[in-house]
Amino acid sequence: MSENANYVADWAPVARPMHRVLAGTAVRLQPIDPDRDAHALFNASHDARDPSLWEYLPIGPFPNRADFTAWLISAARSEDPLFLAVADQHSGDPAGMVSFMRMAPEHGVIEIGFIWFGPSLQRSRQATEAIYLLARHAFDDLGYRRLEWKCNTRNQRSRRAALRFGFTYEGIFRQHMMVKGRSRDTAWFSIIDPEWPAIRAAFEAWLLPENFDSTGRQRQLLAAIREQQART
Repeated sequence: MSENANYVADWAPVARPMHRVLAGTAVRLQPIDPDRDAHALFNASHDARDPSLWEYLPIGPFPNRADFTAWLISAARSEDPLFLAVADQHSGDPAGMVSFMRMAPEHGVIEIGFIWFGPSLQRSRQATEAIYLLARHAFDDLGYRRLEWKCNTRNQRSRRAALRFGFTYEGIFRQHMMVKGRSRDTAWFSIIDPEWPAIRAAFEAWLLPENFDSTGRQRQLLAAIREQQART
C-alpha cells in the first residue's frame, strides 16, 4: 500500500458542537435548562415502567428530585459531554437526554452517549429522529469523519439500538473502565463519513409520514429500508 493511501487532502480540525437547538419534525434536541426541565426529566427518568433505565449509566438513579436537579445544573454547564434534552416538538415536554462526548475535533472523531429515553419515548419515532439529528449535525453541519457509540457489553438494549441505527460493530475493549464499582467491558460501534450518505437516506425514508400507520406504528423497519436501498 502506498504511504499516501490514507492521506486526507486539505484536512483541517473541525468545530466542537455548541449548545444549540437541533430541530426535527417530531422532536427537538435543546440545551438543558434546569429550571424548565428538571421536573419533567426527573419524572421521565425515574418512571416505574422502566426501573432499569439507570443500570448502565455512570450515575443515578437519584433518591429525589433535588439531587437530580443538582446534577442537572452541572450537566447544563458541561461542554464535554455536551448534554441536550430530548423534547417533543409540539408539546415541548422533555422526556430524555442525549449528549455529544469524547470530542476529538483535531481528528474529526466524536461520540454520542449518555443516551436515555423515558418510557414515553422508547421505541418511538421521536427516539429514532433524535439519533438522526445528532448524526446529521456531526457529519453534515460540523464535518466529523467518525461517529462513535460505546456501551457496556452486557447492555443488550444499547447494542441492538446501535446496529438498528446503522452503526458497525468493531469489537470489545476488555476491562475498559470501572462503573459503579463494576468492571466494564465496552462494545465499540461506529459510522464513518463514507457510510453516512446511505445511512442518512435510510433514516430519512423511515421518518417519512407515510411510513407510519394511523396509530403511529412503523410500516417498514429501518434496517429493512437500509438493506433495500443497498440493493438498488
